[in-house]
Formats: sequence, C-alpha cells, structure tokens
Amino acid sequence: MSDEDYVYDEASGEWVPAGQAAAAVDTGDAVEVRDSVGNLLQDGDQVTLIKDLTVKGAGQTLKRGTLIKSIRLTGDPQEIDCKYDGIKGLVLRAEFVRKR
Repeated sequence: MSDEDYVYDEASGEWVPAGQAAAAVDTGDAVEVRDSVGNLLQDGDQVTLIKDLTVKGAGQTLKRGTLIKSIRLTGDPQEIDCKYDGIKGLVLRAEFVRKR
C-alpha cells in the first residue's frame, strides 16, 4: 500500500493513511505483564508460585514454590496461560507468580 491509500481505523472511527495505520499496529500490540516483584514476563518463561492456590474445578491445590514451565501471555496484563500436569487450561494471575 502506498501513503495515498487510506484504511478505516475501527478504534478511532476515522480514515487514516495506510502508513500511519501500519505504524500504529506495530506499537499497539505490546502488553507488559509483570510478576509479583515487577519482573517483565515473556512467552516461554518459567515461573514459581508465591502462595498456595486452590484450583477451581480441578479439586487440587498448587503449593507455594511449584514450578510452572513455558507460560504464554494472554493479552491481559494480569493473566498468564500455563500448562501443568493434570490441569487443563490453567490461567494464573500474574500477582501470584515470580519469574525464575
């Protein structure tokens, strides 16, 4: 697309130049997720639980110090998606984990 082309921006409800819209997409998708002590989390990081958590629907309690491997960011700055043995679709709040 050239700068003469215009694209409709749904967020603002206006027609903007294509070059400006592409630049906004590149900078707008970055969500910072921080753990309980302020470390920046990224996809694939390992985290440790800082307190005992009862998992709703699984009938289990994850103990303090449990290692969670290979997290994924969800786009919400307070939630991370995790894999753990025996629990499918585990989502944890970032305030209860510490980066390892």
